[in-house]
Amino acid sequence: MSFFIPDALAQGEAVTPSGDPFMALLPLVLFAVVFYFLLIRPQAKRQKEHRKMVESLAKGDEIITLGGMVGRIADLGENFALVEVAEGIKVKIRRTAVEALLPKGTLQEL
Repeated sequence: MSFFIPDALAQGEAVTPSGDPFMALLPLVLFAVVFYFLLIRPQAKRQKEHRKMVESLAKGDEIITLGGMVGRIADLGENFALVEVAEGIKVKIRRTAVEALLPKGTLQEL
C-alpha cells in the first residue's frame, strides 16, 4: 500500500439511473422556452415594426439610413427611395435601408 496512491475498493452494486425519461428532457424544453422568449420573439417584433415603418414611408419624411445619412425623401418607388441629403444632392437608397423616421424639423436643427 502506497501513501500517495489510494487503494481501489470495490463498490457494492452498480447504480442504475431510475426515473421518468421525460424528466431528462425537461432541461432541454426549458432551454428552448427561454431561448424563444429572450431571443427569437423580440427579434421578430423588431422586424415587424421595421417592416411597418418602411411601408408607411411618405414623400417629405425626414429619415436616417443604416449608413448614418440624414435626409428628406424626395421620391418613393416600390423598392427604392430618392433621398435629398443636401440642397440639390439626391441619393437613391433601398427602402429597407431606412433605420428610423425623424421628427419633422430635425434637418433644420442639424
